[in-house]
Amino acid sequence: MSELASTLLFLVADGLIWGSLIALIALGLSLIYGIMGIINMAHGDFFMIGAVLAVALSGWLGAFWPALLIAPLLVGALAVPLERWVLRPFEGRPLLTLVGTIGLSFVIQQVALIVFGGTPRRLEAPLAFVVSFAGVALPGYRVVAAALGLLFVAALWALVYRTELGVRIRATMEHPEIADAVGIDTSRVRVLTFGLGAALAAAAGVLAAPITQVFYLMGNDVLLFSYIVVIVGGLGSLEGALAAALVLSGVEALLTVVVSPVEARALMLLAMALVLLVRPRGLFA
Repeated sequence: MSELASTLLFLVADGLIWGSLIALIALGLSLIYGIMGIINMAHGDFFMIGAVLAVALSGWLGAFWPALLIAPLLVGALAVPLERWVLRPFEGRPLLTLVGTIGLSFVIQQVALIVFGGTPRRLEAPLAFVVSFAGVALPGYRVVAAALGLLFVAALWALVYRTELGVRIRATMEHPEIADAVGIDTSRVRVLTFGLGAALAAAAGVLAAPITQVFYLMGNDVLLFSYIVVIVGGLGSLEGALAAALVLSGVEALLTVVVSPVEARALMLLAMALVLLVRPRGLFA
């Protein structure tokens, strides 16, 4: 295999690995918007908190893997009072939620800056091996992180489509008035869904901590790309969010061969605009 082909294959594989983590963030965004009509600009900060907790817990406990369980639970628990006392008055009013969650994002980032500091940190990968295929070598941890990300996606799919709670979530998403009429506690469903979405973002942050630099503004970049994914896939569509995350991440990785990362992201925004011109509700709405 030529050097160029190996490079392209590596970039696609690495893009798909990152896409599996973006999918977790985008799925949480899609759930929250579908259930509550909230444009959550603080969602990237849940990702950041997950990564920060991964660094902190790894230092305190001397091991990385417990953070993958503890951090999502802590962030999900944090999200519950935020939904009840901060965001609920704005539910169903997207422009107000946009302003409110921008303010919430700023507060979270400043708290993280005070507690964690402004210096970027890097967490050492907990696994040190290499996966080789077709002449391409990938860090083993990245492959494991992608597999775990897809495992979280599969667990979410099973929850939404194979459990009674999933039925309540889908009913609240599609027909909230009817769900209320048949006795579903839609208020509780909204709280649980917001906490679940935040926990998914935190899980992605934990998995990303050994891959990227951890600092208090790291959620901003993933938030932009996650919204591109959600809009292209279709607001409220879980399948669309997953498909768009994997495809767009792979395409963006390939584009970096010929343009800079900033230009590649700009092209993703252009692609989103073109999709909206053809299908205003997204490809999988």
